[in-house]
Parts: sequence; C-alpha cells; structure tokens
Amino acid sequence: MELHELTGLTSEQLVELGAEQPGAWGGGPSEALQWRESERHVALIEPGGRILAVAGAAVIELAVAGHGAFEVVGVGGVFVRESARGRGLMRRVLARLLDVACEMGPERAMLFCRPHLVRVYGSFGFSEIADPVWADQPAGRAQVPLRSMWRALHGTPDWPSGRVDLEGLPF
Repeated sequence: MELHELTGLTSEQLVELGAEQPGAWGGGPSEALQWRESERHVALIEPGGRILAVAGAAVIELAVAGHGAFEVVGVGGVFVRESARGRGLMRRVLARLLDVACEMGPERAMLFCRPHLVRVYGSFGFSEIADPVWADQPAGRAQVPLRSMWRALHGTPDWPSGRVDLEGLPF
C-alpha cells in the first residue's frame, strides 16, 4: 500500500470505495447535507489501484461572531473502505493529509465528526469547538449536526468563542 496525493476523486472511485452507499457515513441527518468538494486528497492505494482509504482538504473562509473572518483548512471526506477498517489506515491518510494542510497556508484546520470519533481526532491534536457552526445548504443556512473540531497548523493560534459561520457548504 502506498500513499498518493490525488487532485480529485471521481464518482466511480467513490462508488468503488463504498462511500456512496446509503448509511456509509454513519447515517443520520448529516448524510442529508450537501458537502463541498475537497481541493486536495490523500489516498492509500493498494497494488492494482484500489483505494482503501481517503481524506480531503480545502481552504475555507469562515467568521466567528465578534472576532471577524479567517481561513481554515477544512478536513473532510475521511473514509476507509469497510473491508479495510480496523487496520490503522485512517491514521495513515490523516497524518499525511495534515502535512498537506500545513502547505495550504491557513493557521488552523477544522473538521466535523461523529461523537465516537472525537477521541480519535483528539489524538491528532484536534479540540472541540463549543459553539454552533452554520453553513450553506440548498434550502438556506443550517446548523451542522456534527461535532466540530479544530487544531493549529502554524504558530499558536487559539479558537475564539462565538457562533461559527462557514462561507458556503460544509466540508
């Protein structure tokens, strides 16, 4: 297995990975959301070209109430093929993606996750954001129904308190 940076993922690759199956992302209200495409991807690919795990990143503008606007690297689309889970592959793709995120410029990274993954992302230096996060959806602004987390990529920034408003779709 080798790590590769991809410029994008095709719908065929997502189907083959199993990421397009109903409930593949854990079910619930977050699966009904529209999500932003990542700008950069890291994939763990086995000989023969089959993708086993993937993670994506995009530079996102957001504003925190009372603190103004800034950019983050939005980490999203972290997915491991069902048959390959439990082998530490998520850790490999996420570690490499965070290296890529450091190259992308913003001081902070941010992600959304289900409650049972908070501890896993915490082991990568992510901390929970206490305030609600809002993003665009086809029917208008909506609160993102997942846990939100952040970590520093450069320097020692903090995360200001206040409602978070993403520019555009969630990632």
